[in-house]
Amino acid sequence: MSGNLNLKNVSDVAAKDIIELQNNIEAMKNGTMDGERFRHYRLTRGVYGQRQKDVQMFRTKIPFGRLTTAQLIRLADVSEKYTNGNLHLTTRQNIQLHYIKLEDSPGVWTELSEVGVTAREACGNTVRNLTASAVAGIDPDELFDVSPYVQGVFEYFLRNAISQDMGRKIKPAFSSSDKDSAYTYFHDFGFIPRLKTIDGKEERGFKVVIGGGLGAQSIVAPVAYEFLHEDKIVPFMEAGVRVFDRHGEREKRHKARMKFLVKKLGLEGFMALVEAEMKALPYQTYKIDRNCVPEAAPVAAGKIAPVDFAYNEEKYKTWLGANVFEQKQKGFYGVNLRLALGDIGAERARRFAALVKEYAADDIRVTVNQGFGLRFVRKEHLPHLFNQLDALELGEPGFDTIMDITACPGTDTCALGVTNSTGLTTVLEKMLRTEYPHLVNERNINIKISGCMNSCGQHMAANIGFHGSSIKRGALVFPAMQVVIGGGVDPEGKGYVADRVIKTPTKKIPDVVRTILADYEDNGGEFQYFNDYYQEKGKKYFYDLLKNLAKVDELGAEFLQDWGQADEYVQDIGVGECAGVSLDLVSTIVNDAKERIETAKEDLAKPNYAFSIYNSYTSLIIGAKALLLGADVKCNTHSGIITDFDKHYIATGDFQLADGFTSFADLVYQIQGNEPKAEFAEYYLAQAEAFFAKVVSTREKQVRVGAVDAEKLVVDQFYKA
Repeated sequence: MSGNLNLKNVSDVAAKDIIELQNNIEAMKNGTMDGERFRHYRLTRGVYGQRQKDVQMFRTKIPFGRLTTAQLIRLADVSEKYTNGNLHLTTRQNIQLHYIKLEDSPGVWTELSEVGVTAREACGNTVRNLTASAVAGIDPDELFDVSPYVQGVFEYFLRNAISQDMGRKIKPAFSSSDKDSAYTYFHDFGFIPRLKTIDGKEERGFKVVIGGGLGAQSIVAPVAYEFLHEDKIVPFMEAGVRVFDRHGEREKRHKARMKFLVKKLGLEGFMALVEAEMKALPYQTYKIDRNCVPEAAPVAAGKIAPVDFAYNEEKYKTWLGANVFEQKQKGFYGVNLRLALGDIGAERARRFAALVKEYAADDIRVTVNQGFGLRFVRKEHLPHLFNQLDALELGEPGFDTIMDITACPGTDTCALGVTNSTGLTTVLEKMLRTEYPHLVNERNINIKISGCMNSCGQHMAANIGFHGSSIKRGALVFPAMQVVIGGGVDPEGKGYVADRVIKTPTKKIPDVVRTILADYEDNGGEFQYFNDYYQEKGKKYFYDLLKNLAKVDELGAEFLQDWGQADEYVQDIGVGECAGVSLDLVSTIVNDAKERIETAKEDLAKPNYAFSIYNSYTSLIIGAKALLLGADVKCNTHSGIITDFDKHYIATGDFQLADGFTSFADLVYQIQGNEPKAEFAEYYLAQAEAFFAKVVSTREKQVRVGAVDAEKLVVDQFYKA
């Protein structure tokens, strides 16, 4: 299967992933692997179905958005070879390629792996990309550089047994300072640097928040620790992921996030479960190498002759004020680049990479607002750099200001998109440049747009945000945007989620922005921060201010068209792919349990006792789930499976456990009471094998006597635990 792939320059572990992907594509095509099961598999390999038929989005996983010029060039080359030649930068500091044929995805991954870029766990129910402040390492306000910690956590959880088949995704973030430029407050795990003197020695640690999130129900993450020692963050995260894996909702996808589990249990209840997991962890402390991220090297002094002029002097001065800052390393400057819609074509990306090599450190950061950050630019090189960036249309002032709108792809490529966020973004940015040039440095107001309520464009973290919707008038359906106001991070670093205020037709959104800005300029003068003005006036005030723009009674035909669309709007919402598979056979689920046992054996032989134990645990859960589903018992959490198996099989006498165990719970929860050592790993695996054999014989007996269907289908919500 791998004969047409040149894997000689790919690591062994990446090569294994790529070969497996290619083999499973072939298995799906020849019918030996169910299409829905393949979908579940490919998501954890970064291959995500698009709105358009028979093409995929390929997502890379780039921790804290750090790219070398070689990696950017390779991404550009690959995009030109396999796709439409466009790189899309995301709010999670990833780069996505669109319109890829499924059979080309192993080739894409191979070529990217040669320069150290992976797609493993870029999508699916995994620990997703770890984001961080793009200025980490050069931030004048930081206590220390968080970059090595992000890299260390990324490496720890990549391919980790505990995060391969969770109920939903986990999103962590690290901010460089209390200004929280990484938006830790809406993440599952958020970390902000702290220093503390302990026994006369200065120690590093983090303020830790957990259980935040955006989307239809946004929640600000509560504080778990004011100070957690740097050597404790990995064990804490692993314990937290284990708790989420065991107790998190799986049946109801809209409730299957850590934020809902923390809310349900309460912070104290969640933390008690975390503490109960600690003994089973492979590490009670885990030291991260502070030097694991190569130090950025500035361009040598005197390499370029100084030039003290810019071709567009007025624009250059505005750019200096809006996009450039002096680093904590005095004499060097960070330069931020706006990127319209987060898109950059292959040729422009290559030319940009050449500029980076000439003028800056070979350390590009993708920013959370879909731009690029450069570092270690010398002051005398700034005019040179600006002139050439401007020639590439990358020199627009206004990075991370009201002029710099964040937007997801919306209906351009996403199956969940309701309206066209990119078309609206283009219109609003043009309007702001033309009508409000004096706001080019306005950082008190950020605008963010999502094509649906899921907040990929982070609209609920915006001072002014919009998400896709619709409004009906009789049989007519108008494309619309829900207007949200009051989200974001205030100057002291406190995070807020926005309020839903009103819904208006998309073609009215420019007037919505004009109306809000006019009122702010008239009535918000005493407030330094936009959200203070919003809170003072209140939600009802803004509803009344905008309600005339929400009326559709007399709208003409042009309002039935979305921005950037020539045809009349038709609401066409597909199915997202972030949840588990939607159907399967019980017999196939039984086979999943067998596969986990085989993986546990492989881990035991390596040896990796913690992984072996967790795969044995998962085999026990899956085996019990198969029998429960065969009996029409719903399965929505691991803890629920354990309880229900005791109720429906052990208590009834339909299933007898080995070695004198009287409850399934006692058998399974041994994982909490034992350290991950060889003796227990071997014993627990033997127990899982014995349980699996009993599952198979029980299932065969049920089929033989006609108690259940041999090939019973389990549909939708029943499966996901």
